[in-house]
Amino acid sequence: MTQILHDIPVGQLMPPISAGDARRFDLPREVAPWPGATGQPQIEACLERARRHGGWHWPRRPVIFVSDPHADAEGFLRSLIAAGAVRRMAGRITLTAFGRTARIVLGGDSFDKGPSNLALLDALAQVRAQGADLQILAGNHDLRMRMAVDAICGPRTAATEHLFVRMGRKILPALREVRDRFVTAEDLAALPDEAACAARLRPGADWALRFAQVARADLSRRAIAKEIIKLNEKLAKLDREMTRAGLSHRDTLAAVLKCQEIFFDPGGPYFWFYDKMDVVARIGSLLFVHAGLCDATCELLATQGPAAVNARYRTAGQRATLGFYFGPLANLVRTKYRPTDCALTEQGVLQLHRAGIHMVVQGHVNRHDGQHLLAKCGLLHLEGDVTLDRASRRLEGLRGIGAGATLIYPSGDVIGLSRDYPRAKHFAPDRTL
Repeated sequence: MTQILHDIPVGQLMPPISAGDARRFDLPREVAPWPGATGQPQIEACLERARRHGGWHWPRRPVIFVSDPHADAEGFLRSLIAAGAVRRMAGRITLTAFGRTARIVLGGDSFDKGPSNLALLDALAQVRAQGADLQILAGNHDLRMRMAVDAICGPRTAATEHLFVRMGRKILPALREVRDRFVTAEDLAALPDEAACAARLRPGADWALRFAQVARADLSRRAIAKEIIKLNEKLAKLDREMTRAGLSHRDTLAAVLKCQEIFFDPGGPYFWFYDKMDVVARIGSLLFVHAGLCDATCELLATQGPAAVNARYRTAGQRATLGFYFGPLANLVRTKYRPTDCALTEQGVLQLHRAGIHMVVQGHVNRHDGQHLLAKCGLLHLEGDVTLDRASRRLEGLRGIGAGATLIYPSGDVIGLSRDYPRAKHFAPDRTL
């Protein structure tokens, strides 16, 4: 029978927030042992392997992990309030004393779902302006925006000219926001007519033939055929989805061109968002990433470290093709360890442990009852996406606006907070026997 040895009264691990905020945001105020952290042979095997490979190393200051805000600024800010990192008075956000000592890691997927992409980015900017140590990681939805804009604003090639249609459906609400806030009458006047703008957004008539030829270097014949079928399906839906978003082809093209200015050109008001974006962060024995790992990225982490992974992701992501999208680097923001994803095997897991990394802290898999601990491919994972955005919550039967965060203390205590679970979950990996 396993048990957790406590050096610190667990009540002292709860973040310092007011009773009023706890009631208002429906947050737990009591701590309980993490469900499933003990008595699970696969998790026990992960913990035993960590002991055999040097044990655990913890951050020197508290780490707050919040993931998948998905365009819900209020869900994001409530999560930081729940973590004790910020306080809001008269609509103004200020860092708390605890927030000034903490490192905040945003686990990716700032875009899509709603209600407002730009409001979420503005909230991130407010937190940064307060001096928070905020590290932004990439998610698959953030990558989709980058690839869709690159497809229109970068060189038009057979490998990339379809990527706006391939990636663009989910970003149409964001494009509508950009259209409404930033596109001017002069911007629209500079564009050609609807038919010409539609042609710019779509791949050429002979694209499938040209794509099949150039994609051979990166994709299997089966994957190429599947991609062409999928693209044709998305083409058939594009106009209907643009109409639903209230966008003409001219509006859409103007918004995409404006996205290049505001997100990717130096001096743009949101240039900092992608400019400061990493894909992994290592803190002690923990690796923070949006989705997960594969053997290739484990080897790169073990031999060259997270800085090399971030540099390669940043460079390859700037002119991304589907070879990148289905390859090891984008696998970091996409994988769910499906058979079609890049594989994580015993070899990669062992390399990570030898390098001193014993647990992945991730987003990407949204949960309805707070954070979860699982052994995936023999490696311990903490899933920290607690379904913050109200669009997902409405679709999936959850009440109101989400709030939740994962706190990791220098003592080695891990706390999972969510408004959807009645108690804060407590896990202490190196004191679990």
